[in-house]
Amino acid sequence: MNEVDMILKHILLTIEIQLTWNVVTYVVPVIRGATGTLSKSFRNYPNNIFGKHDIQEIQKTVILVAAHMLQKIVT
Repeated sequence: MNEVDMILKHILLTIEIQLTWNVVTYVVPVIRGATGTLSKSFRNYPNNIFGKHDIQEIQKTVILVAAHMLQKIVT
């Protein structure tokens, strides 16, 4: 699944959140490889999010979430 597919897949959720809470929302596709690498275009997305964001912290979060999901599947 590429970034465009990921954004389109979540567009309905984005619209629902915007209408429900009257906020502006963005889909930030995080595509992580098995080695923890992020897609090249990912570095453009944190600029759209308010506040300061560290790429290494985002990578760590994504890896921890993936590990948690795998742990749920295995057990």
